[in-house]
Amino acid sequence: MTDIAQNSQSKLEALNQWVLEVARLTRPDRIHWCDGSDAENEALIQAMQADGTLIKLNEDTHPNSYLHRSHPDDVARVEHLTFVCTTNRDDAGPNNHWMAPELARQQMDSLFEGCMEGRTMYVVPYCMGPIDSPLSRCGVEITDSAYVVANMRIMTRMGAPALARIERDGSYVKGLHSTGDLNPDRRFIMHFPEELEIQSFGSGYGGNALLGKKCHALRIASHQAQSEGWLAEHMLILGIENPKGDKHYIAAAFPSACGKTNLAMLIPPEGYVRDGWKITTIGDDICWMRPGADGRLYAINPEAGFFGVAPGTSEKSNPNALASLQRDAIFTNVAVTDDNQPWWEGLDKRVPAIDWRGNVYDFNAGKPAAHPNSRFTVSAKQCPSYSPMAEDPQGVPISAIVFGGRRASLVPLVFEARDWTHGVLVGAAMGSETTAAATGAVGVMRRDPMAMKPFCGYNFADYFAHWLSFDQANAKLPKVFHVNWFRKGDAGDFLWPGFGDNMRVLEWMLKRVAGEVDSQETPIGHLPKIEDVNLEGVELSQEAREKLFGYDREGWRHEFASIGEYLDEYGPRMPEALKDEQKATARSLG
Repeated sequence: MTDIAQNSQSKLEALNQWVLEVARLTRPDRIHWCDGSDAENEALIQAMQADGTLIKLNEDTHPNSYLHRSHPDDVARVEHLTFVCTTNRDDAGPNNHWMAPELARQQMDSLFEGCMEGRTMYVVPYCMGPIDSPLSRCGVEITDSAYVVANMRIMTRMGAPALARIERDGSYVKGLHSTGDLNPDRRFIMHFPEELEIQSFGSGYGGNALLGKKCHALRIASHQAQSEGWLAEHMLILGIENPKGDKHYIAAAFPSACGKTNLAMLIPPEGYVRDGWKITTIGDDICWMRPGADGRLYAINPEAGFFGVAPGTSEKSNPNALASLQRDAIFTNVAVTDDNQPWWEGLDKRVPAIDWRGNVYDFNAGKPAAHPNSRFTVSAKQCPSYSPMAEDPQGVPISAIVFGGRRASLVPLVFEARDWTHGVLVGAAMGSETTAAATGAVGVMRRDPMAMKPFCGYNFADYFAHWLSFDQANAKLPKVFHVNWFRKGDAGDFLWPGFGDNMRVLEWMLKRVAGEVDSQETPIGHLPKIEDVNLEGVELSQEAREKLFGYDREGWRHEFASIGEYLDEYGPRMPEALKDEQKATARSLG
C-alpha cells in the first residue's frame, strides 16, 4: 500500500472510530452512512411520511413538497441554552454563554447516554461551500433525525463527494445531535471551538439541529476564520450588473427576519429592468470571505440551499423566493389550505384550513395560522435569480459590505463609513429590534454587532480586532455602508417602500464605489445627497425626506454615548482603535 493510500485510510479510520464511540454511548438500533443519493432520499421521505414526520402537500401545485410540524416548544433558536465551551472563559467573551469544556462534556454525555435506543443513527458527511473550493470546510453530523438528514441534503453538499474530500483533507467539524425527548429542560447546544466540535441535544428545530448551519458555518467557522485569516459572517451575497455590463458583488449583514432573503433575491423596479440592470443571488444568509492575491476580499456562500422565514414572503415582497418554493421543498410549521397547499401570513388573502399545530384554524381567535418563525428549505439552484458564480471555487470579489438592522427611529436610510476602522465601528455598534427568529420578547432594541450576536464563536472584542486586522497596506477593502429599511414616521408608518425599491440605495452605493457622486459629510458618516438617489416613481413625504436622508444630532449624541458604554462592557480586550473611533465621533457630535 502506498503512503498516500495509508494516510487516506488512517483519516477515515479516525472518523470510523469516532462513529463507533458515539454508537457505544447512544446505543442506536442501526447505523446508516448517508451517501446523498436520490434513492436514499426517497427512502427517507417515504419512511417519514409513514411515521408522520412529513406530510405530503398538494402534488399538483407543489410537487415533491412536504410539511413538517415541530414540537410546539421547539420552534426557534434558544440562545439562553447555547454555549461556547472554551478552556479560558474570556475567550468565549461576554457575548456568549460559557461552560467549562469538561463540565459541558459530562452534562452532554449523560444526556446522550442510550438516547438512540430504538432509533437509526445517521452519519452525514457534508461540505460547506463548493466541493473543490479552497474556502470550503467539511463536517460530519451524527443525528437520529431523518428530518435533519433531508434538510442537510438540501442545505449542504452532502454525501459521497463530501466524504471523499474529508478522506483527502483529513479535517472536519464533528457534530453530534439527537432530538432526545424534546424536553426544553433537557435542551442544550454546546460548541467546542478549540476541538472543532458541536453537540446538540433536545431540539429538532432548524439551526439547533441542522448543525452545518449556524453552529458550524458561523460559531465554529468564525473561530476557524480568526486563526486562519478569513471571515465567517452572517451575510447575504448578491450580484449587481449595471447597463454597461459592470458586475459588482455586495455582502450584507442583517439580523434574522430583517429582510436578508428579500434583498438577496431582489427584483429591481420596472425602470431598472428596462434599462438593463440585473440582480443575481449568491447566498441569502452566510458568507465566508478571504483576502485574494489582488488584495480584494473574495466570498463564497457555504450553503447550498435556503432555510428562509416563510411569513411575509409573497409575490410582492419576494417573487423569486416564492417561485423557488413551488416544488421540491420542505416547509416547517406553516399552515395549510383546504386543498393542502402551504400557507402563511402575508402570502395571499386565502383563509387557511389547518394551523401550524395541526388544528382546524379559527380565524376569530386572533392567532397566526403559521408560526411567525415558520420556515422553508429549498435548493438555491431553484431560485430564478440564482447565479452559477455561487459554485465558483475562488469565490466572488466583494465591492461593498452593508450592515443593517430594524430601527424605527434615529437611523437614516443609508450612510457610508469614512474608512475601514469607522466601518468596523458601524458594524460593531449595529442595533436592531428583536424578531421571532429567537425565543424571547419581540421588538426590543439590542446591540447586534455585524448581526453576529447569537453566532460569534468567540469574544466580540477579539472579533472586532480580527476585522480591524484586514486593513493592511496592500488591501483593497470594500466600502462599508449602513442601511435601515425600517424607519418609521410619527404616525408609525414605514417611510421607505422597501423591497424592490431598495435597488435605488444599492445603485447609490455602487456610484460611491466608482467615485461617481459626492455625499453629505456628517459626524456619523457620508449621507447621500437626495438628488443623487434615483427616486423616480417614488413619492416621499417631507417627513420621509427629512428622516430618511438627514440626521438628528442630539439623538446621535445619545446613541454614541450608548455605543461607548457598550464597547466598555468588553473590558481591556476591546481594541483601542475602535474606542478611539467612537470617542472621535462623539466629540464631533458635540
